[in-house]
Amino acid sequence: MKMLFFCLIVFSLNAQQKDVIEYSDGKIAYQKFGIGSPVLIINGGPGMNSNGFAPLARMLSENNTTIIYDQRGTGKSELKELNSSSMTIDIMLEDIEVLREELGYEHWIVLGHSFGGMLAYAYAAKYPDKVSAMIQSHSGGMDIDIRNSFDIRSMLNRTQQDSLNYYSAKISLGDESEATALKRAEFMAPAYLHDASLAKKIAPRLTQVNRMINSYIWDDLRSIPFNRTEEMKNFKKTVLILHGETEIVPLNVAQKANRILSNSKLVVMPECGHYGWLERPDIYLKEVKYFLKNNSVLAN
Repeated sequence: MKMLFFCLIVFSLNAQQKDVIEYSDGKIAYQKFGIGSPVLIINGGPGMNSNGFAPLARMLSENNTTIIYDQRGTGKSELKELNSSSMTIDIMLEDIEVLREELGYEHWIVLGHSFGGMLAYAYAAKYPDKVSAMIQSHSGGMDIDIRNSFDIRSMLNRTQQDSLNYYSAKISLGDESEATALKRAEFMAPAYLHDASLAKKIAPRLTQVNRMINSYIWDDLRSIPFNRTEEMKNFKKTVLILHGETEIVPLNVAQKANRILSNSKLVVMPECGHYGWLERPDIYLKEVKYFLKNNSVLAN
């Protein structure tokens, strides 16, 4: 099965010590930054840890407590069993609730990036009273239409496509070396960027996805099928939607969400791909910090 994931930029691969919650399914690892009204940051993937989001969490922690966590089966979040039954979108939502209850928050702002945006929509649909406001960052959307339009190779030039095909073939023939995986990632990375010179910065992150988890989750999303459109029509909280003008996720995904949500603002960032805080921090961070200032409420 073709793997589909939305990767997250990694500024540093050296993460600080994580706190761990032990529960019936295993362990959930998380990190907190700053003091103030809580903001949960959900990274993309699926099948990737949250290490690459620590720098963004720090950037947004000036006046808020920002929280990142390793989604089940990734990073330091351990599962007793990893299979199709233990890896579903609904169970991932319950993990978020375990984390919220453990931290003692009545509600929080939720920021979901890429696949994390899909997870944020699902969480807001199931637990609307627990979400005080929402930020959709380069989101995959509130349904699985993205599967019909997500085409990495269409974002690459011919040389990049040929090189990606070459290293993908080596891997399919059994080459499991880190060097080959990294070379493949370096030729894939420009698809996510407006400025291709940044490809080597994000390439290491592209090698870290757990392919089994990725497949389980996309199989589940397809079988449901995943669609939170009706619930989002009734979601009244404030939503900020951030999207890159040269985004790998089609602009119509963000435009559709903006039409459906009753209290949303769409910001399309020029000269920007899938990582607004990397390529357009002047817009991305300004918009997010202003949103947090105007939508933060006191924690419990």
